[in-house]
Amino acid sequence: MSHTLGTSVVLGLSLILCATSVAADKPNILWLTSEDHGPEMGCYGDANARTPNIDALAAKGMLFKRAWSVAPVCAPARSVIISGLYTSSSGGQHMRSMVPLPDSVRLYPQYLRDAGYYCTNNSKEDFNVQKPKQLWNASSGTAHWRNRPEGQPFFAIFNSTKSHESQIRTRPHKQVADPAKMRVPAYHPDTPEVRQDWAQYYDKVSEADEDAGKHLKEIEAAGLAADTIVFYYGDHGSGMPRSKRWPCNSGLHVPMVVFFPEKWKHLAPKEYQPGGKSDRMVSFVDLAPTLLSIVGIEPPAWMQGHAFAGSFQTEPQPFLFGERGRMDERMDLVRSVTDGRYVYLRNYFPHVSQGQRVAYQFETPTTRVWRSQFDEGKTNDAQSIFWRVPKPPEELYDLQHDRDEVRNLASHSEHQETLERLRSAQRKHLVSIRDVCFLPEAELHSRTVGSTPYELARNDAKYPMDRIVAAAELASNLDSAALAELKKLLNDSDSAVRWWASLGHLMRGQAAVAANQEALQNALQDEASPVRIVAAQALGMFGDDATTAIALNVLRDLSSPQKNGVLVSMSALAAIEALGDRANSLHPFVLKLDPNGDSPDERYNSYVPRLIQNITAGSEFKDLVPVQGKAGGKKANRKEK
Repeated sequence: MSHTLGTSVVLGLSLILCATSVAADKPNILWLTSEDHGPEMGCYGDANARTPNIDALAAKGMLFKRAWSVAPVCAPARSVIISGLYTSSSGGQHMRSMVPLPDSVRLYPQYLRDAGYYCTNNSKEDFNVQKPKQLWNASSGTAHWRNRPEGQPFFAIFNSTKSHESQIRTRPHKQVADPAKMRVPAYHPDTPEVRQDWAQYYDKVSEADEDAGKHLKEIEAAGLAADTIVFYYGDHGSGMPRSKRWPCNSGLHVPMVVFFPEKWKHLAPKEYQPGGKSDRMVSFVDLAPTLLSIVGIEPPAWMQGHAFAGSFQTEPQPFLFGERGRMDERMDLVRSVTDGRYVYLRNYFPHVSQGQRVAYQFETPTTRVWRSQFDEGKTNDAQSIFWRVPKPPEELYDLQHDRDEVRNLASHSEHQETLERLRSAQRKHLVSIRDVCFLPEAELHSRTVGSTPYELARNDAKYPMDRIVAAAELASNLDSAALAELKKLLNDSDSAVRWWASLGHLMRGQAAVAANQEALQNALQDEASPVRIVAAQALGMFGDDATTAIALNVLRDLSSPQKNGVLVSMSALAAIEALGDRANSLHPFVLKLDPNGDSPDERYNSYVPRLIQNITAGSEFKDLVPVQGKAGGKKANRKEK
């Protein structure tokens, strides 16, 4: 052996031994996660639940009464966890978007591995942000802490899919829970189908609990219970409609239970008591900094959460924040905030319903029977909110007296102080995290060329956030007095401001479009395709026959993925679909479209075919739009999960 080679070997062994030595006195960390279920568990006081394993964990550990996912669907929720950034700040909010992150932003397994941890993920990743190679030591259905080198501390995730939305409607099913004993929320109709789905949901949560119990027993059998910190959480609210995909409490409130063995209680949350319940509000954005804090790493300043355990834990925060963007091919923009009692939602797309037709959601019997009853006029006020258009720009709910969030207090004089406090918190939050998702998605990518959405959001020249968000606020408040200012904004120098100005006209309907028809016709020539698309939709919906014909030609030109790319095509096709019968002349053209085109990621591939199918095939269930004649859709080739 040469002297140089010998020195290298010795140095390498020294580094390994050093890392092992540093990590030797660190706790193991086990994360047990399950999909698509809220706090419907025994330890949270639910009498219908059968969850003995997590109940036992909570009895010796502690549960958080007020834990929120940031997003009400899995991919953005997981993106927040892995990065420590809100997806509205990283740009990874829209389903399957796969945006890049700056080199300076490292995902938490990178930090843990540097600290000497063996990191495994079993097995789902499903992020909306790009990950580096070799993020985990192992990430697969066989990944396990047992495979680590002897003596090395581990961080291990085991995710159960037993409670996933898809399992609620899988038939046949061996029923255990009694449908007659189910509590039907005020927003759901009380039908046999709804009760069956809720009962099956509880059965599936029990199966997820069994999975967690199996992994806890493995730790005990290996003699590692005294050295292993355990976290358990669900990834967002239940898979039932109006929970999953909707960023109110029913969609964001998750179970979260932690256990710190005696040896590691000094790393536990300050309020930790065995068998206790914490009022501290915790968010998924807090998980990455909390992990780093537990292993002795000070969380970097760019992480947007707050550690609630470990050496660097912070004081409890006053608010939790939620967000919703595009769900498959259905665009929306909602931001929410809670102080633990009240929930505030700001709807920036009030012209679309809460219940936009996401094909995957319509596979659940509850969704179909609920929509059918609404169409037949059989739903009461609370049950109709989900489907109505327009949504109110602001919603405020008091969880203490309205757990199902069906009585909107935003217009009540006695709640104006609360409304303003939460509204102010929401607006300050947008600014503090640099919410970049107020751009049309096509521009989120086009303005990012050579950079990342996160960096774009911090470049005022490329993303004048104050002006864009102000335009969004004005456009979506539905106040008719804003129309004159919206007309001026159609000539703004920034295309995103012009886009919001166009949306403001579309949202206000016939009278607004008629009042500024010439300005909107000029917008059909805008250099930015998102502006042209919205102006064309507004004129196509509310213009005369001649104006509609011109608008349809614009949408036809922009609907080809080969010519315009998938993102522009999606927007144009969504506008054509919204026009319903007024766009019948385009249907033969749409039917012949080649759905392939440039896109940010191959995971977009199902969206254009689904829109084509929706437009040309129609459906029994169709989204409400403020125009006579509506278009719907059928099941897609690739499903959102």
